[in-house]
Amino acid sequence: MNKKVLFITQAGAIAALYVVLTFIANALGLASGDVQVRFSEALTILPFFTPAAIPGLYVGCLLSNILCGCIIWDVIFGSLATLLGAIGTYLIRKKAPEWCACIPPILANMLIIPFILVYAYGVPGIASVFGLELKGIPVLICMLTVGIGEIISCGILGTLLLKVLKKYRRQLFPNS
Repeated sequence: MNKKVLFITQAGAIAALYVVLTFIANALGLASGDVQVRFSEALTILPFFTPAAIPGLYVGCLLSNILCGCIIWDVIFGSLATLLGAIGTYLIRKKAPEWCACIPPILANMLIIPFILVYAYGVPGIASVFGLELKGIPVLICMLTVGIGEIISCGILGTLLLKVLKKYRRQLFPNS
């Protein structure tokens, strides 16, 4: 099979799967908010297997954010967080143990998404619920809550997906 055709096909399939899984999480009320458990984020381990996952994840996240009605800052920077996480996973795939494949997307989302939640959406964070008006605390709290969601979706679900896909690596990702 032509390598370019395979690359585009894999990227497109990954993007489509990301959108579908995000819609499922969105229907369950899990795709947005302080604690986000997007099932689609489990796919961020795919750059461990193929570079086609990088544009696939980026386009999938971009489309998901647009179709779920996210504001422009979330569309841009939320998608950028997924792109940076995917690139990070791809870069460490040969140097780090396989369980580390989930670390770049977890970190990228923990560092970027809280600022979107607090400054673009005005999410007050848990500090405001308790009447605390401490500057910077909402972002730190959101880093914790986003991190929890990412550990569930990328760390747990993504690692399980990686283990399953390793068995079928040659069939699914023949050029990797």
